[in-house]
Amino acid sequence: MTEQPLSGGAVHLPDPAAPGAMRAGEVHVWALRVPPDDDGPLPLATRDLDAVETRQAAAFRRPRDRLTYLAAHVALRRLLSAYTGIRPGRLRLGRAPCPRCAGEHGPPVLSGTTGPHFSLSHSHGMAVVGLAGAPLGVDVQRLPTVASAQACLPALHPAEHREMAALPEGRLPAVFGELWVRKEAYLKGLGTGLCRGAATDYLGAGGPGTPGRPEGWSIRNLRVGDGHVAATALRADAPHRTVARHLPEEWLYIEDATELIAAVRARH
Repeated sequence: MTEQPLSGGAVHLPDPAAPGAMRAGEVHVWALRVPPDDDGPLPLATRDLDAVETRQAAAFRRPRDRLTYLAAHVALRRLLSAYTGIRPGRLRLGRAPCPRCAGEHGPPVLSGTTGPHFSLSHSHGMAVVGLAGAPLGVDVQRLPTVASAQACLPALHPAEHREMAALPEGRLPAVFGELWVRKEAYLKGLGTGLCRGAATDYLGAGGPGTPGRPEGWSIRNLRVGDGHVAATALRADAPHRTVARHLPEEWLYIEDATELIAAVRARH
C-alpha cells in the first residue's frame, strides 16, 4: 500500500480549490493542526457554525476537546465554502439516511445545494477533512499504545487478528493504528460507522491466504505526522489519487479565508 506524505511547507499542486479542480478518482485532503488553546489573533470564527454544532461543542467537558471540535467544524465549513462558493454560515449540513436502519445518522451531506462529498475526522490536536466527487470517508487517530492496541485485537476480523498477533510488540502500535484508520474511513464512507461491526470487513495488509478487501472501494493510508495515522476510503473501482494540503492555523480566525485556502499548494 502506498502512503501519501502530508508535510508542512509549500508544495506543488493545482490551485485554486474549486469543484473543477477535483478530478474523478481523486480525494482532496486538508489537514489542520489545531492550536493548543484559543489564543489566536482574533476570535475563532465560530459565527459560521449552526445551532447543532454550537450545542455539540458545548457538550465537551475538556476545553481542549471543545476547541478541537470547534476548529475542525470551522475548517470544514470554510473548505466547503471554497469549493461551492456559498458563504460558510449559509451552508446547511445534514445527514443522509443510515444505510442500515434509515435513521437520520448516516453520512454527512450538504442540504439544499450540490457540492462535493465530504468527511471529517479529528483526534488529539489534528483535524482532517476529505472531499471528493464520490462517497468517501477519512479518519485520523493518534497512534495507540501497545496496551490499547492489544485490547482492541478481539474486535478485529479474524484474519486481521492473526496478522496483528504475529507482529513484534514494537511494531504493533503503528501497524494496528494504520489498520484501524483504514477500517474507520471505510465504515464512514459506507455511512454505517462502527455499528456495522469492526469484524465484518477485512482491511488488513493482504497477501496469500487472506480475504480480499471490500469490492468497489479504494482505501489507503496517509501520513500526517505528529504521532498520528490517517486513511482515506473512496467508492471507486480503481486506486484513487490523494491531493494533500496542510493549512496554517490563522485561516481559522481571519474574516474571509477563501483566498488563503486557494493559495495553498499541495502534494500528490
